[in-house]
Amino acid sequence: MRIAEALVFASSGPVSEGFIADRLPRGVDIRAIMESLKAVYAPRGVNLVQVDGHWAFRTAADLSFAIRTDETEVRKLSRAALEVLAIIAYHQPVTRAEIEEIRGVQTSKGTLDVLMEAGWVRFRGRRRSPGRPVTLGTTRDFLDHFGLEELRDLPGMEELKAAGLLSGRIPPNFQVPLPSAEDGLDEDEDPITQLDLEELGLLTPGGEAEE
Repeated sequence: MRIAEALVFASSGPVSEGFIADRLPRGVDIRAIMESLKAVYAPRGVNLVQVDGHWAFRTAADLSFAIRTDETEVRKLSRAALEVLAIIAYHQPVTRAEIEEIRGVQTSKGTLDVLMEAGWVRFRGRRRSPGRPVTLGTTRDFLDHFGLEELRDLPGMEELKAAGLLSGRIPPNFQVPLPSAEDGLDEDEDPITQLDLEELGLLTPGGEAEE
């Protein structure tokens, strides 16, 4: 348990269970160790949290006020960016055309750029359909930022109503999509290749991916 604790503490980002297992004796129940360690830290000022099958230490949610400084500039997303982020989170994998169909308006490249610069949205693959459109999905940083262990932890209809994010005049057949917990590609998706990255402007020909 102390080794696992040290590995997570020393990492700059969430650590996979596979990474921890490679550094512990063979046959050790990694999940049991991490759950025990999580319980130890539960009442403390720092909690051990799970993010998409990875583990990280985070400040306890009820103490966030104590470390927030007046100098910290909070960058708020525009309404358009919030709408696009919500559609991607609940409907992924989703293409830009599908996002625009749901919103009923055109989505600017700048809106997607903001979400990608924040590290919350990524290119997943390419849809096996005419034009091979790029599919979009959320990232582990998205889950980490919003305190979610997995996509299935996204709020459902009743939670959205309670938060005032859904009006009382919603259609009777309206359903909040249930995101898949699987992070792999769907059957109708192909993986992103180096050529795709060059085409999308994320990779210079023969070069490396942009920051």
